[in-house]
Amino acid sequence: MRLSELSGKEIVDINKAERLGVLGQTDLEINVNNGQIEAMLIPTLRWFGIKKQGGDIRVEWEQIKKIGQDMIIIDVKVQGDSE
Repeated sequence: MRLSELSGKEIVDINKAERLGVLGQTDLEINVNNGQIEAMLIPTLRWFGIKKQGGDIRVEWEQIKKIGQDMIIIDVKVQGDSE
């Protein structure tokens, strides 16, 4: 899969069955030494479409369960969630 194919996919949390956002082209952490994706950054705080600082959820590559044609399914525990 190419990096450009990840952009625009909806991100869904498997635990809450909830849409967390849409992955943009700049929302990935890539290790420049080996070229592998290490994490996705999902912006959570938006006001009229403007991204606010400090509102990102960091999803490690290992927490991604499935990448489909339209969405990415993740299994991540977000701070502040209660069980």
